[in-house]
Amino acid sequence: MILKEHNFSDINGLVLAGGKSIRMGRAKDKIQFHDKQQRYYAADLLKQFCSKVFISCRPDQVGDVDIQSGYEPLTDTFLGMGPLSGILSAYRSDRENKTAWLVVACDLPLMSADTLRFLIKNRKSGQIATAFKSPHDDLPEPLITIWEPAGYAVLLAALAKGITCPRKTLIQTGIDLLTPPDKKALLNVNTPEEAGQAVSLLAKYRAKDLD
Repeated sequence: MILKEHNFSDINGLVLAGGKSIRMGRAKDKIQFHDKQQRYYAADLLKQFCSKVFISCRPDQVGDVDIQSGYEPLTDTFLGMGPLSGILSAYRSDRENKTAWLVVACDLPLMSADTLRFLIKNRKSGQIATAFKSPHDDLPEPLITIWEPAGYAVLLAALAKGITCPRKTLIQTGIDLLTPPDKKALLNVNTPEEAGQAVSLLAKYRAKDLD
């Protein structure tokens, strides 16, 4: 049983798991860095903070989501636009557009409750989103972000101009960015080599916890 730390009734959680994992060579969302597949690990983290949590997926993935264990798929209705497909589909599913979306990519195996707690605690609801500054290039990290209701119209307007990159939209809006409390939590795993690096780091953390 997962206990919520707070009742954030205006925030839903979304795990982005609809990618094709071409560089990884196998489905990233099904890799097991912890005690369960990464998509479910991320969803369980979000359940501590969000009113509802969904796993964003392509139409052909829906039947593969373990609904018997309480995981809810949210089918992409915008297609072929990478992460933007999942974000816009989530917005579209909320007809009243009153809900913010805490979006987390499935390929962040070092993501932690502490990092999510920091993000929510420092939420800037007056902006279209609350996002971290990437430790690699100081640009917005759009795939661990709280997207506010106002972000829907902004992303749609950007799409009308041919912009399908959520990061580029965040850059153009000039939002204030947060410095992540743990830079490693934003480690994005896209290749077998990066997956190996994540496994090594997790092993070190677990060994340290046992000391």
